[in-house]
Amino acid sequence: MPVRRASRVPEASEPAAISFQKNLVHFNCAQYNCVVSKPNPFPKLPAAELLKLDHQLCFALYSASLAMTKLYKPLLDPLGLTYPQYLAMLVLWEGDGVTVSELGQRLQLDSGTLTPLLKRLEASGLVQRLRDSADERRVLVRLTPAGRGLKARAAKVPPQVACASGCSLDELAALTRRLKQLRDEIQSFPSADAA
Repeated sequence: MPVRRASRVPEASEPAAISFQKNLVHFNCAQYNCVVSKPNPFPKLPAAELLKLDHQLCFALYSASLAMTKLYKPLLDPLGLTYPQYLAMLVLWEGDGVTVSELGQRLQLDSGTLTPLLKRLEASGLVQRLRDSADERRVLVRLTPAGRGLKARAAKVPPQVACASGCSLDELAALTRRLKQLRDEIQSFPSADAA
């Protein structure tokens, strides 16, 4: 398994005191075979504190995701869309005629999840799936006139979500950027099953 290292890891000969003076902590994760150097977010916290539910980033993200999905439901019902369908439509409104695989990559969905979603959108008359005339192996997803027309109605959704968040637009933009960075960091972290 590859070893993931931060930009600066002290040399083996460097005294431990220098590391502490630079306010770095080295997490030696034997389970993941990695060393990460970051400013110490947990200075000598006892296990009882580390294991409190309300201290878990994963739970904050999970519960915020549940709350967000619950918020979207009454906003999307009049559009006839579920939350995953809305996300697919957002991608298509950005650029119509993407391949199924490109859509799956953007949404981070596998084909087993994406195919039924697209079938439902197609049955609703919002999209069409067509073989690419240049390459029959590729399937393109195109908006129908009804799918394009839904965009104007959907434009009312983001302002309502922003209002419900209680954040300014600058705060929402900063939070979105930070969450994307977090997602990218986690996705690039070597998984335990890669050994």
